Amino acid sequence: MSNANFDLCMVDAPPADAEDRSPLRALSGPESIEVAPTVQALTPYEAVSSQAAIEAQPDHHNSFKLDWNESTIDPSPRVNEAIAAYLSGGRGLNWYPRLGSAELIEALVDYTGVSHDHLLATNGSDDALHLICATYLDRDDEVVIPVPTYNHFMVFAQSRGARVVTTRGQTAFDPNVEGIEAIMTEKTRLLYLVSPNNPTGVVYGPDVVERLCRAYPQTLIVLDEAYFEFSQISGIELVEKFPNLLVTRTFSKSFGLAGLRVGYLAAAPQLVQGLRRIYNPKSVNTLGQVGAVAALKDLGYLNAFLEEVNASKEILRRFFAEREVEANITPANFVVIRRPDIQKTLGQLEERDVYVRDRSSYPGLEGCLRMTVGTTSQTRRLLERIGDIF
Repeated sequence: MSNANFDLCMVDAPPADAEDRSPLRALSGPESIEVAPTVQALTPYEAVSSQAAIEAQPDHHNSFKLDWNESTIDPSPRVNEAIAAYLSGGRGLNWYPRLGSAELIEALVDYTGVSHDHLLATNGSDDALHLICATYLDRDDEVVIPVPTYNHFMVFAQSRGARVVTTRGQTAFDPNVEGIEAIMTEKTRLLYLVSPNNPTGVVYGPDVVERLCRAYPQTLIVLDEAYFEFSQISGIELVEKFPNLLVTRTFSKSFGLAGLRVGYLAAAPQLVQGLRRIYNPKSVNTLGQVGAVAALKDLGYLNAFLEEVNASKEILRRFFAEREVEANITPANFVVIRRPDIQKTLGQLEERDVYVRDRSSYPGLEGCLRMTVGTTSQTRRLLERIGDIF
């Protein structure tokens, strides 16, 4: 309780049999409370998941959940062991998490090669993206986003009243760097890049990121590397060189910790200090911190899974090439397949308990679905199930 002094006025309650006992009256007011004007115009992020449909099935372990680019296997056994040890070691969940995720930051220094003052742990990388927008964007700020891409960021930016300017290449799989540069101006407050991009797999290498950071020093360059582990192409080392670069990452994809919601960002110390103005140091839950540290201590498990995904992509490449099916095998853990009758294909897949993501509404991805890639054994079983569809 606060130690502030208050001048309290004690008033006796009326006796229970008092004659003047007026009933409580409803307060007059608006029929509904409207959301803030900047939020009213937003289109909510479309979070369509097959999870509920799969879990409702008696044998849901036989289904292929390939719609959200999650890891198709459990995280390292060390994760469960570390969480169990924490819970059985007398340290309960009644205390708040370790402030600032100190142990996790220490582990991330070793993993990323970036120093402590460049790092911030967040509640998933979505939290990092939201934090960036809440800290550095204001009404009418200009944000440049090449599309198609991860749409949730647009919601974060527009909720601040920012003006989003998009650019498209000749195809959805075109990095379109020249197109990005063509619409950048002195007023561009932020540029958002996803690498590898979701849902196209486009990669923006360190040379491109450095080129943009140099050309637009007044612009915040946000590099979303949620799928970095699969591509092994990163610009994170550049945060120690450029004060206008922020890199976000997650443990939800390659590490298999989507249910724990752990992410982080890397940026110049002055940018991190700016973010700390509204950052919640207890935002990463205790079990998430414990699990993420354990995952980073078992990189052999991670690398084995990455090798499996790469091998699976080669199996898929041959499968679709033999059938002359248009398929983009991305550097991430998903493939993009174009079909002449996308709704029919989606229905046929669900009939076989295979759940993928319909991306046909995205510009340049008409007729396309996105499918997560798993291990080689999972991929072979999958193709046995869906071979007659393609």
